[in-house]
Amino acid sequence: MNEQLNELRNRIDNIDNQLLELLNQRMEVIKEVGKLKRINNAIIYRPEREKSILDRLNNLNKGLMTAPAIEAIFLEIFAVSRNYELPERIAYLGPEGSFSHQAAESRFGSLSDYVALATIKSVFESVSTKRVRFGVVPMENNQEGSVKETIDMLKTSDVKIVAEIPMNIHFTFASMEDRLHRIKKIYSKDIAFRQCQKFIDEYFSRDDVQFIPVESTSQAAKLASQEAGAAAICSQVAAKIYHLPLLFENIEDSNFNRTRFLIISKDFENQLSSGCKTSLIAQIPHDTEAGSLARLLEDFGKAEINLTKIESHPSKEAAKFSYWFLIEFDGHCQDEKVQPILEKNKEFVKVLGSYVKLC
Repeated sequence: MNEQLNELRNRIDNIDNQLLELLNQRMEVIKEVGKLKRINNAIIYRPEREKSILDRLNNLNKGLMTAPAIEAIFLEIFAVSRNYELPERIAYLGPEGSFSHQAAESRFGSLSDYVALATIKSVFESVSTKRVRFGVVPMENNQEGSVKETIDMLKTSDVKIVAEIPMNIHFTFASMEDRLHRIKKIYSKDIAFRQCQKFIDEYFSRDDVQFIPVESTSQAAKLASQEAGAAAICSQVAAKIYHLPLLFENIEDSNFNRTRFLIISKDFENQLSSGCKTSLIAQIPHDTEAGSLARLLEDFGKAEINLTKIESHPSKEAAKFSYWFLIEFDGHCQDEKVQPILEKNKEFVKVLGSYVKLC
């Protein structure tokens, strides 16, 4: 058995050696690509190009590798490659260890230059002023709904959506204590308490334990790591940062708890490609023009364009009740059948971005 196992390990070592050689060859080509992009001041992050590579590899794949495994490996290769081309600075809604941080690393890798900011507004401002090239912010959660501040900032800011990141949200229960009866305080963000209610009710009595809301699950992990008898409901990455042992994983009530994050940038437009979606804002003068919203929606229907989202928001611009609308549809803003609709309604419509559809 040992002889056979050693033989298999030697085969693995040889394959690893080949992989390393091929990766180094890839990075040499990437360096040349980076030189050309720097000369032309081109954008390094091209999500539509990355998706086309993943689609091609999945179509070629005849082995044991699954599509998620291919994506996980190559997203990290893409991230390392971008740092060879030109290191980018990315802002995200902090603190360090937040789910926004986790979402950012899933696309830009662990080697990028990250800036944790305290508010969604500050992320938008950093992108708008070009202090950073990209920003990562939460857009909506399928349990809690839309993130109001993000949507408000999309309306007023001059940045564009360049990509979306759908991410499963998993909470962990972490503590320096190894016995539940010793835990007298549990820290977490209010939304995390709500989304882990079943776990809390099953394992703890509100008469015996304090549930203390804090600004973030990262802060919860930090506090729990410093205090005897304390625990945190937090992300796995936050527990790792503060060296907090995990007692339970995946404690959220729903198995389908997902958050959609956006990558935003300035002066950026994804190239026309298939499999895209577009987000736009429509501020239609419905007070003076009856049926204007219905006509816009009818234009999409006549063009056989699938609307995937329509959401109203108060305008806050007058004493009366008036609204603007966030609309999303399948397709790119440069598609032939989309262009006439945007041109017809250009006075009332602001395109937020066209990007690869992932959710």
